[in-house]
Amino acid sequence: MPDPHPETAPPSREAPGGAARPQPPARYGFPLLATYGQRVGGFLIDIGIPGGLLAIVLIAALATRDVAVIGVVYPGAALVGLAFVLWNSGYRQGRSGQSLGKRVLGTRLVSVGSEEPVGFRRAVGRQIAHLLDGIPLGVGYLWPLWDEQRQTFADKVCSTLVVQADL
Repeated sequence: MPDPHPETAPPSREAPGGAARPQPPARYGFPLLATYGQRVGGFLIDIGIPGGLLAIVLIAALATRDVAVIGVVYPGAALVGLAFVLWNSGYRQGRSGQSLGKRVLGTRLVSVGSEEPVGFRRAVGRQIAHLLDGIPLGVGYLWPLWDEQRQTFADKVCSTLVVQADL
Protein backbone atom coordinates (compact mmCIF):
# COMPACT_ATOMS: atom_id res chain seq x y z
CA MET A 1 0.00 0.00 0.00
CA PRO A 2 1.37 3.43 -0.91
CA ASP A 3 2.32 5.80 1.88
CA PRO A 4 -0.61 8.26 2.45
CA HIS A 5 1.88 11.00 3.47
CA PRO A 6 4.74 10.84 1.01
CA GLU A 7 7.75 12.98 1.73
CA THR A 8 7.51 16.21 -0.21
CA ALA A 9 10.30 18.59 -0.90
CA PRO A 10 9.87 22.09 0.52
CA PRO A 11 8.86 24.71 -2.03
CA SER A 12 11.77 26.03 -4.05
CA ARG A 13 13.09 29.50 -3.22
CA GLU A 14 14.65 30.02 -6.62
CA ALA A 15 14.38 33.24 -8.53
CA PRO A 16 13.81 33.22 -12.28
CA GLY A 17 16.87 31.82 -14.02
CA GLY A 18 17.69 29.43 -11.18
CA ALA A 19 19.39 31.96 -8.89
CA ALA A 20 18.76 31.42 -5.19
CA ARG A 21 16.74 34.12 -3.45
CA PRO A 22 18.24 35.60 -0.29
CA GLN A 23 16.68 34.13 2.82
CA PRO A 24 15.43 36.39 5.62
CA PRO A 25 17.19 36.13 8.97
CA ALA A 26 15.84 33.32 11.12
CA ARG A 27 13.38 34.55 13.74
CA TYR A 28 13.21 32.94 17.16
CA GLY A 29 10.72 35.21 18.88
CA PHE A 30 13.23 38.05 19.24
CA PRO A 31 14.94 40.35 16.77
CA LEU A 32 18.38 39.55 15.39
CA LEU A 33 20.58 42.41 16.51
CA ALA A 34 22.75 44.32 14.06
CA THR A 35 26.48 43.71 14.26
CA TYR A 36 28.79 46.48 15.39
CA GLY A 37 30.25 46.65 11.88
CA GLN A 38 26.80 47.19 10.38
CA ARG A 39 26.09 49.97 12.89
CA VAL A 40 29.38 51.75 12.21
CA GLY A 41 29.09 51.29 8.44
CA GLY A 42 25.57 52.74 8.41
CA PHE A 43 26.70 55.70 10.50
CA LEU A 44 29.63 56.39 8.16
CA ILE A 45 27.31 56.36 5.15
CA ASP A 46 24.82 58.63 6.93
CA ILE A 47 27.47 61.22 7.77
CA GLY A 48 29.62 60.67 4.69
CA ILE A 49 26.96 61.67 2.17
CA PRO A 50 26.15 65.11 3.56
CA GLY A 51 29.60 65.64 5.07
CA GLY A 52 31.43 65.01 1.81
CA LEU A 53 29.11 67.17 -0.27
CA LEU A 54 29.14 70.00 2.24
CA ALA A 55 32.92 69.90 2.50
CA ILE A 56 33.25 70.32 -1.27
CA VAL A 57 30.81 73.25 -1.32
CA LEU A 58 32.46 74.96 1.65
CA ILE A 59 35.98 74.53 0.28
CA ALA A 60 34.82 75.96 -3.06
CA ALA A 61 33.31 78.95 -1.24
CA LEU A 62 36.55 79.53 0.68
CA ALA A 63 38.53 79.30 -2.56
CA THR A 64 36.68 82.36 -3.89
CA ARG A 65 38.07 84.47 -1.01
CA ASP A 66 34.91 86.54 -1.37
CA VAL A 67 33.46 87.35 2.05
CA ALA A 68 29.97 87.83 0.58
CA VAL A 69 30.01 84.39 -1.08
CA ILE A 70 31.33 82.75 2.08
CA GLY A 71 28.74 84.59 4.17
CA VAL A 72 25.92 83.19 2.03
CA VAL A 73 27.29 79.70 1.38
CA TYR A 74 28.14 78.78 4.98
CA PRO A 75 24.68 79.43 6.49
CA GLY A 76 23.05 77.91 3.38
CA ALA A 77 25.18 74.79 3.70
CA ALA A 78 24.32 74.52 7.40
CA LEU A 79 20.59 74.66 6.58
CA VAL A 80 20.94 72.06 3.81
CA GLY A 81 22.89 69.79 6.16
CA LEU A 82 20.28 70.15 8.91
CA ALA A 83 17.47 69.47 6.43
CA PHE A 84 19.24 66.31 5.23
CA VAL A 85 19.75 65.04 8.80
CA LEU A 86 16.10 65.71 9.69
CA TRP A 87 14.92 63.95 6.54
CA ASN A 88 17.32 60.97 6.74
CA SER A 89 17.59 60.39 10.48
CA GLY A 90 14.20 61.77 11.50
CA TYR A 91 11.60 61.27 8.79
CA ARG A 92 13.06 58.32 6.87
CA GLN A 93 14.40 56.40 9.86
CA GLY A 94 11.42 57.25 12.04
CA ARG A 95 8.91 56.11 9.45
CA SER A 96 10.58 53.01 7.98
CA GLY A 97 13.27 52.25 10.55
CA GLN A 98 15.97 52.79 7.94
CA SER A 99 18.18 55.76 7.20
CA LEU A 100 20.11 55.56 3.93
CA GLY A 101 23.07 53.98 5.73
CA LYS A 102 20.90 51.45 7.56
CA ARG A 103 19.21 50.49 4.30
CA VAL A 104 22.54 49.87 2.56
CA LEU A 105 23.83 47.80 5.50
CA GLY A 106 20.58 45.84 6.00
CA THR A 107 19.60 47.11 9.44
CA ARG A 108 16.72 49.08 10.91
CA LEU A 109 15.89 51.03 14.04
CA VAL A 110 12.97 49.68 16.08
CA SER A 111 11.31 50.25 19.41
CA VAL A 112 12.19 47.77 22.16
CA GLY A 113 9.25 45.42 22.60
CA SER A 114 7.12 46.31 19.59
CA GLU A 115 9.86 46.02 16.93
CA GLU A 116 8.09 48.81 15.02
CA PRO A 117 9.70 52.00 13.64
CA VAL A 118 9.98 54.69 16.32
CA GLY A 119 8.47 57.70 14.55
CA PHE A 120 9.92 61.11 13.69
CA ARG A 121 10.16 62.68 17.16
CA ARG A 122 11.74 59.69 18.83
CA ALA A 123 14.19 59.21 15.94
CA VAL A 124 15.27 62.87 16.19
CA GLY A 125 15.43 62.58 19.99
CA ARG A 126 17.72 59.56 19.60
CA GLN A 127 20.04 61.57 17.35
CA ILE A 128 20.23 64.27 20.03
CA ALA A 129 20.70 61.61 22.73
CA HIS A 130 23.80 60.41 20.87
CA LEU A 131 25.53 63.35 22.55
CA LEU A 132 25.49 61.12 25.66
CA ASP A 133 27.54 58.54 23.77
CA GLY A 134 30.35 61.02 23.25
CA ILE A 135 30.49 62.61 26.71
CA PRO A 136 32.44 59.88 28.57
CA LEU A 137 35.35 59.83 26.07
CA GLY A 138 33.16 58.23 23.38
CA VAL A 139 32.55 55.10 25.46
CA GLY A 140 28.85 55.17 24.57
CA TYR A 141 29.69 54.56 20.92
CA LEU A 142 31.74 51.49 21.91
CA TRP A 143 29.10 50.20 24.36
CA PRO A 144 27.41 47.93 21.76
CA LEU A 145 30.60 45.85 21.63
CA TRP A 146 29.89 44.32 25.05
CA ASP A 147 26.24 45.16 25.72
CA GLU A 148 23.86 42.17 25.57
CA GLN A 149 21.36 44.16 23.44
CA ARG A 150 24.18 45.91 21.48
CA GLN A 151 22.76 49.30 22.47
CA THR A 152 24.49 52.66 22.71
CA PHE A 153 23.60 54.96 25.62
CA ALA A 154 21.21 56.78 23.25
CA ASP A 155 19.47 53.49 22.43
CA LYS A 156 19.05 52.73 26.13
CA VAL A 157 17.63 56.21 26.89
CA CYS A 158 15.24 56.05 23.91
CA SER A 159 14.36 52.32 24.27
CA THR A 160 15.49 51.46 20.74
CA LEU A 161 17.31 48.59 19.08
CA VAL A 162 19.18 48.36 15.79
CA VAL A 163 18.24 45.00 14.28
CA GLN A 164 18.74 43.02 11.09
CA ALA A 165 16.24 44.15 8.46
CA ASP A 166 13.96 41.55 6.94
CA LEU A 167 14.95 40.73 3.39
